[in-house]
Amino acid sequence: MSTKKKKFYITTPIYYVNDQPHIGHSYTTIAADVLARYRRIQKDKVFFSVGVDEHGAKIEEAAEKKGKTPKQLCDENSKIFEKIWQDLNISYDNFIRTTDPYHKKIVQKVLKILYNQGIIYKGIYEGLYCVGCEQYKTKSDLVNGKCPEHQTKPMVVKEENYIFKLSQFENILREKIEKDEFEIRPKERKKEVLQFLKNGLQDISISRQRVKWGVVLPFDKAHTAYVWVDAFLNYLTVIGWDGNAKKFPKFWPPDLQLMSKDILRVHATIWPALLLALNIPLPKKLFVHGYFTIDTQKMSKTIGNVIWPNEMIEKFGVDGTRYLLLSACPFGRDGDISREKLLEKYNADLAKGLGNLTARVITLTAKNPPARSRYSVSGGKVNKEIKKIQKNYKQAMDEFKLNSALEEIWKLIGFCDRYIEKEKPWEQKDNQLSVINDLLIALSNIAEMLEPFLPETSEKILKQIKSKSKGKPLFPRI
Repeated sequence: MSTKKKKFYITTPIYYVNDQPHIGHSYTTIAADVLARYRRIQKDKVFFSVGVDEHGAKIEEAAEKKGKTPKQLCDENSKIFEKIWQDLNISYDNFIRTTDPYHKKIVQKVLKILYNQGIIYKGIYEGLYCVGCEQYKTKSDLVNGKCPEHQTKPMVVKEENYIFKLSQFENILREKIEKDEFEIRPKERKKEVLQFLKNGLQDISISRQRVKWGVVLPFDKAHTAYVWVDAFLNYLTVIGWDGNAKKFPKFWPPDLQLMSKDILRVHATIWPALLLALNIPLPKKLFVHGYFTIDTQKMSKTIGNVIWPNEMIEKFGVDGTRYLLLSACPFGRDGDISREKLLEKYNADLAKGLGNLTARVITLTAKNPPARSRYSVSGGKVNKEIKKIQKNYKQAMDEFKLNSALEEIWKLIGFCDRYIEKEKPWEQKDNQLSVINDLLIALSNIAEMLEPFLPETSEKILKQIKSKSKGKPLFPRI
């Protein structure tokens, strides 16, 4: 009897193209890729979306500084994002640009629906606006009068705009978040949003008169849409939604939306409120990860401490980069890294750990090929360890504890190293072939668990096991 496949729709935020992708963007996207690959291995029907956010004041500003039109800047930088994701072996199903004509058409259709419903109205809006965040700020958000994210004073903006009735969704949002109908994880992020909601939600401006680089409002061509409203709808248009609020693509709603903590608030308020206004089911879960600091300092081009993904790929390889970023800290928490720490971890975990174990086992196998069976024949000790690790690995993956899943794999690597030292399978003795067989089985399991994280390395290990011949070092020592 056939079992129906589960669907799994996972999204990353769409990133601003005012600059090139850094390791923060890469971290989110690699994490999403790992989860998408893992669910495909479980035979789920997966849709994994990525993309770029190409409208707004920040893009206008960046283009002007470089002496380019916004369109030129977007075309150039979106290609860079696409190339980096290809270089990092990101298995996305669709890459969306908010300048795509189809997307813009649906954004206008949605705005018209909300305007006709009276959920959007015209009024005077005044507030403190941070161009870097593309968000309005309250005084309590600021530190010494500045946006803590960008260390700039927000502009005082007062103009006639179109306003979205966000306040009317405050109670229903609070209720859905409290009951986990709209789930926010880790739990401290859920508490943070509920605390924010205690202060009440204010209606927000969803148009701009001064910003020309954006989606023109269908009911007033003197205004463009607020960049976040435009951007949020990518999660629907990327799966082919045609703007019909009574009919959604089969993958809707998102099962998991990944993001960093700086954009949680808008994703937890404006985004679900738009969906509620349209009577569209909410995403099932938002998962929020932390920031990387470099030697305890925030990444900053001014300081010159930014680590770029192409720099890491050049030094550590694609799978090395994927491993180093995902193992750097518990997923959902902040982490501190440095070039020195990355190098040390690469040599210890990949060159000496995984790479050395693979070389030792394949060398032993080539010299003493066992009649390999599926299960260990050493009294069950190795099988027992493998099953325990597999169980812990699966639990970690299902709970999005990606670094914990990697730790379980490395526990099995450590177990194999100790097993080799204890049993000395290079010596001719009665149990020699059964020990080598055990090691092959354990190495096969290591490769299979690594597949979502290090797909190329996993494939190389399995090929070496099959051919019983050692290939090039998986991770040459640096």
